[in-house]
Amino acid sequence: MSPAIWRLVGFLAAVEIASGVIQGYYTPLYSDIADHLRITDGDVNWFEAAQLIVSALAVPVLSRLGDLHGHRRVLLGATLVTALAGWGVAVAPDFWTFLVAWGVQGVYAVWLPMEIAILHERSRDRPDQDALVRKGAGFLVLALEVGVIAGALSAGALQPVLGMTGLLAMPAAATTIALVAIWFGVRDAPTQAKGGRLDLPGTGLLTLGLLGLLAGLVVVRVQGPLSPLAWLLMLAGAAVLAVFVRVERRTDSPLIDVRMLAGPRMWPVQVAAALFGMSVLGAQIPLSTFARTDPAEVGYGFGVSAAAIANVIGLYVACMAIGALLSPVVARRLGVRWMLVLAAVLVAAGYATFLPLHGVLWHAMLAMGIAGLGSGALVASLPAAAAAAATHGATAEAAGLTNATKTVGGCIASAIFAVALTSTGSISEPGAGHAPLEGYLTVWAICAVSALVAALCLARLPRPEPHAEAQATTS
Repeated sequence: MSPAIWRLVGFLAAVEIASGVIQGYYTPLYSDIADHLRITDGDVNWFEAAQLIVSALAVPVLSRLGDLHGHRRVLLGATLVTALAGWGVAVAPDFWTFLVAWGVQGVYAVWLPMEIAILHERSRDRPDQDALVRKGAGFLVLALEVGVIAGALSAGALQPVLGMTGLLAMPAAATTIALVAIWFGVRDAPTQAKGGRLDLPGTGLLTLGLLGLLAGLVVVRVQGPLSPLAWLLMLAGAAVLAVFVRVERRTDSPLIDVRMLAGPRMWPVQVAAALFGMSVLGAQIPLSTFARTDPAEVGYGFGVSAAAIANVIGLYVACMAIGALLSPVVARRLGVRWMLVLAAVLVAAGYATFLPLHGVLWHAMLAMGIAGLGSGALVASLPAAAAAAATHGATAEAAGLTNATKTVGGCIASAIFAVALTSTGSISEPGAGHAPLEGYLTVWAICAVSALVAALCLARLPRPEPHAEAQATTS
């Protein structure tokens, strides 16, 4: 990389460190947050659902705005909103205020797509552009995982020392520092902002469609999978999304270029991102609550402290960092397609390991280590692969769609997992209030199968053109 690109990656890394803190810091504290807000462990899943819904709605719109009016401008605005929401989480006086602030934090999901779009624009004149963007994305994901490790370990260390307000203020402080880094260190490429208009009819239809679909998933969490209201909402959402596709096909400046999305180099990436989201986003809270559960009380779990969970998370994200850094190397050896397939297979193997091995803590560490290697490669490579397949002026849209589809996959998984983990017997039984072991086994099985199907989709990617292979080999 040129010195200018290295400098840019350095400032963007500060943003990804903050993103990692947001993703890693709270996980060891979910049980403590539940106690602080006087809610059950099952209710903690609402935090994830709220944040995923905001991410799914915000990322496509913000990504398109980035392509139209400047990636740096959108990155700056999204970081400001996330920082304000983080401070809101710290001082929230009750559950509902906390839930709203927590949900708004989901805007941070647009950060990595914006960063990859910025790198893509800055390297547009380079013959090895795609390989350079993959390498830059690998370093950004390394920074992300450093932030996750730092956040998780800090949470475990600070939990016995600070009150909840001070404890919850740390991610907001990290995001505020990232805001300063963007302001002083990141500039838009001179030719990047294209101008134009946001597709308001498309935005409205997409919002209504996603709200219907996601509202149906929320009702599934509350009333169960046999709820007529849930299926009515999801069918209505799907019908609106079908209208959205028809409208976008006739629009000169669509919110989402559906023709590009259906291309052979794009749809396998986007479908794989949705399937990958089921494990990387949907399984975090079940892992935390399983590990904190006392086996003497209910017959499963590890009964460990927040600090011990932080160590498991630390191993997982360290393996993610290794996977992200190795992904460009493996892509040079195997090609981008087979690197992505291998990464998805590793995720599937990791969660499948949980099925026979879940009795002691090292079982979880083994499973999450395997899954982490593949997850890190996918987090870095899926947005870069989408950006490489995008038309000029749509890089943020394509990269952002991987996060949006990943988020929708996480929402679907979150609803399914909530049903699986609340299928308890009589409340008078020992361990009432805890999920059954079969529910957790269902979670791990779904994560494994979804990752395996993602690998099959990625295997459908077309072979790269010879000149692209040459660029990847020489970069």
